[in-house]
Amino acid sequence: MISVTDKAKERIISLRREEGRGDDQHIRVSVKGGGCSGLMYDLGFDAKVEPADQVFEDKGIRILVDKKSLLYLLGTTLDFSDGLNGKGFQFINPNASRTCGCGESFSV
Repeated sequence: MISVTDKAKERIISLRREEGRGDDQHIRVSVKGGGCSGLMYDLGFDAKVEPADQVFEDKGIRILVDKKSLLYLLGTTLDFSDGLNGKGFQFINPNASRTCGCGESFSV
């Protein structure tokens, strides 16, 4: 399962409104090669659910994950921070053995 904090939920809803997107726009989370630690998170809106996608729902937010990324993301929590130490979505991933300083890449 992938979960969403209240702050992340609020920000996702706010971004949908700001960008004129409907409730049919789900959050797609995936993992791609790259970054200083080897793997990077990719996050965006997507209305299309692919046949091989795993679909999670938490706090009314639907999260789409492709099969390949699922192994890296199980148990992850999507959070949002707007504090002094940085602004943006953050991934709290129990599978990551190492993360980079910016928090955008990781390794297992």
